[in-house]
Amino acid sequence: MPEREVQRFGGNWTEDKLNTLGEYLHSYTTALKKQPFHLTYIDAFAGTGYREAPTKESDTCLLFDEPDLQKAKDFLDGSARKALQTIPSFDDYIFIEMDPVRHKELLKVKDDFPEKADRIKMVSEDCNIFLQSFCKKEDWSNQRAVVFLDPHGMQVDWATMKAIADTKAIDVWVLFPLGIAVNRLLRRDGKIQENWRKRLDRIFGTEEWYDHFYEKGKQENLFNSEITYEKIADIDLIVEFYRNRLKEIFSGVAKKPKKLKNIKRSPLFLFCFAVGNPSPNARDLALKLAEHILEKK
Repeated sequence: MPEREVQRFGGNWTEDKLNTLGEYLHSYTTALKKQPFHLTYIDAFAGTGYREAPTKESDTCLLFDEPDLQKAKDFLDGSARKALQTIPSFDDYIFIEMDPVRHKELLKVKDDFPEKADRIKMVSEDCNIFLQSFCKKEDWSNQRAVVFLDPHGMQVDWATMKAIADTKAIDVWVLFPLGIAVNRLLRRDGKIQENWRKRLDRIFGTEEWYDHFYEKGKQENLFNSEITYEKIADIDLIVEFYRNRLKEIFSGVAKKPKKLKNIKRSPLFLFCFAVGNPSPNARDLALKLAEHILEKK
């Protein structure tokens, strides 16, 4: 295999995430293969298309105990390749990657899947800008899509989630930066710098998170009293708040999003599923498929 630029991911949580996605994509295209819809898969952070297998020197090699695995396959498939390998296949694929180095490497997937090359669109643009425009301009009466939002942090704006939901035709898997970013920004004393407050406003789509996550109090001293704030939000409260926000705009949201944890069992991300189609049959089927997969260990 030729040398390739790869993304280094680690731990069981990455494998868990990609297996969950891959299983859903297969179930999705199978369920809709006889329906008269044009099916599109959209990967908003497609990266290089590859991820690197952990090595013995890493702390994330627990899945790869057999030494022959590394010899047999130096690179494991990322989400883009998972989607391209899905059978039945999608009609179109849109891979978004803004980083120029990764985008250049990503172009090689067309060489590896020549039979699908003319159905693959590569986008080098901020996914928020592209998706908001794409969702609004397309005619969704005869189209359906799955969007995979796999940011490295807090890059996905709520406006993008709203644009996706407004199509009433897109299922979305989103990796919410629960412990790796959001919880870390929530200082115990509530004194969050302005730029981070704005970032939290954008990811939640509201300023109301502050009143949910902090309790107002009063501290007395010799001269006056001072209003204070104390963090009351734990991981579960943040999960509940974000899931409720999704329920406000999507027709259905999986009841138990999956907490993806590191090797120390600390939650890094929340893997959420939401469905846009308001039709009871379509909504309930999508939720049933996603929740079954999410419940697997």
